[in-house]
Amino acid sequence: MARRQEQESAREEVTEVARDVLRMELPIRMPGLGHVNMYALIDSEGAAVVDPGLPGKATWKAIEKRLAQAGLEVRHVHTVVVTHSHPDHFGGAARFAKEAGAKVIAHREFRFGVMEQPEQPEVSVDDLTKQVDDSPTEAASHARVLKGWNARTPWGGEHPKPGFRTRMKWRAAKMLGGSFIPQVTHPVRAGDRLVLAGREWIVTHTPGHTEDHICLHDPDEGVFLAGDHVLPTITPHISGLAFHPDPLHNFFESLDRVAAIPGISNCLPAHGHPFEDLAARTEAIKQHHFERLDRVKAIGRELGPANVQAFSQKLFKPRSWGGMAESETYAHLEHLRLSGEADSHRDREGMLVYETG
Repeated sequence: MARRQEQESAREEVTEVARDVLRMELPIRMPGLGHVNMYALIDSEGAAVVDPGLPGKATWKAIEKRLAQAGLEVRHVHTVVVTHSHPDHFGGAARFAKEAGAKVIAHREFRFGVMEQPEQPEVSVDDLTKQVDDSPTEAASHARVLKGWNARTPWGGEHPKPGFRTRMKWRAAKMLGGSFIPQVTHPVRAGDRLVLAGREWIVTHTPGHTEDHICLHDPDEGVFLAGDHVLPTITPHISGLAFHPDPLHNFFESLDRVAAIPGISNCLPAHGHPFEDLAARTEAIKQHHFERLDRVKAIGRELGPANVQAFSQKLFKPRSWGGMAESETYAHLEHLRLSGEADSHRDREGMLVYETG
């Protein structure tokens, strides 16, 4: 299968992708991804940066190098915008706050390290290039917190969790005070307006991939900072382990919300290249999930009453089996149940069993 845009390695060149908006690709090593886009929004006071990569020395070195190419230094960064609570998006925020006195902007529900939730990947299980393993790289994992990995899931299976070395690394970080986790100094909500790159941007709350995800758009020039909400060639992971009872429904609503924004002609995603047609891409992502829902219903007719693991092992290839695949499957099954297209009950072992019509 051809490599997707989001899997491409980070390039060193800095490119202007909108007026006073620079794309700076930062290297990451994560399943299904090869880079994260940090955007620098330039103004008379310096710059704001959006999604400053993973925590760690290698990323910080790349950030310094990219800034220097644009004639900037760390001290010039007065603001950090974090689109959501995954480490490849906020990793450098705390250091910018410490070294440059930058303010940190994120949704008021930003929760990394507060609520006890297990590891979740950035991208849909279909788009992972390999299973998460015991990789010792600084990419670590998307474990939101450091407890609860051994608890049972709502469907009765085991929580997705990273390997032993990764878990130890995160526990050590917690013992040291979680110094890479930023303090959000300026929380925002839907409809708030921010002045970045010398002009006004509007905040849109886009839950689905995470419940604290935000996007920003510039209504005058039609620029949309998409984060992970809308990616050009892959779909973000939609986890069943969420506070909202139907995260897939949340995601659909959020996709419709951004598709309805008038005048967008330049979409800037957190992974992959800029693209033009936001509405068409949101529709393609929705269609992907509609097809998956149809496939889940067909699996139910084939299996009869079955637990989430059984559904997931029909839905995904063996290399993807495990807690992450089950989490995505559970999100789709719960969407069907809540829309009246499936029923569920618990068996004697406490496992959720689903039946689809």
